[in-house]
Amino acid sequence: MTKKDAFNIPELPTGDTETVQEYAYLRLRNAIMLGSIEPGTNLTIRGLASYLNLSPTPVREAIRRLSSEHALEVLGNRRLRIPVMEAGRFEELIQLRIALETHSAERAMPYISDVIVQELTEIDDAMDLAIAEYRMEDLTQLNHKFHRRLYGANPYPQSIPLIESIWLQLGPFQRQVVREVKAYYHIDRHKEVLAALRERNATALIVAIENDIRDGIVRTGREKLKQEARAAQTGQS
Repeated sequence: MTKKDAFNIPELPTGDTETVQEYAYLRLRNAIMLGSIEPGTNLTIRGLASYLNLSPTPVREAIRRLSSEHALEVLGNRRLRIPVMEAGRFEELIQLRIALETHSAERAMPYISDVIVQELTEIDDAMDLAIAEYRMEDLTQLNHKFHRRLYGANPYPQSIPLIESIWLQLGPFQRQVVREVKAYYHIDRHKEVLAALRERNATALIVAIENDIRDGIVRTGREKLKQEARAAQTGQS
């Protein structure tokens, strides 16, 4: 990567006490989680440092942290790559998402108030508009915001960092899949989540969260991986 327009790494506001190392990590992490960098994209420390207008040292530390979170692959010769999704890894990540997020939703239920439900409704309304206007990056950010707000109602949200780790690993592939959003958002599962919250129905909430995950990426993601596998086999024959 040498050109600054090779991809888009969204800006992040800098905090007063945030170190350069933390800023580099958070900005790259946010870009990967949003899928702003395609799976299989090759990167270099020098290229990223140039893009971010930083010295290589904080970028190197950010890469070390992101590689430990399986968001980046270190290939040697100072080359890096956004991992390409594989079918087995995809299935494992999806099952982890379902287990962690249904658990988190159930644990949050006793702390849900009408105020929180209203906040979630407003986020979902903004998502509807993002879908209508085909603003995919905004849609992903709002989806994360919706789920964080729900799970964060629990005053002991220890599972959120684990959930975000899964989002981070799925982000680049999910962005590819979400381009076909109109093909798989037949039912707005967030409306089902909100209905379950209003009724304080934990069982319905768990079902809605699992359906949201499955409808949001699983069906279309599996088909995409199958298509890629067929294309690879055709290319080898």
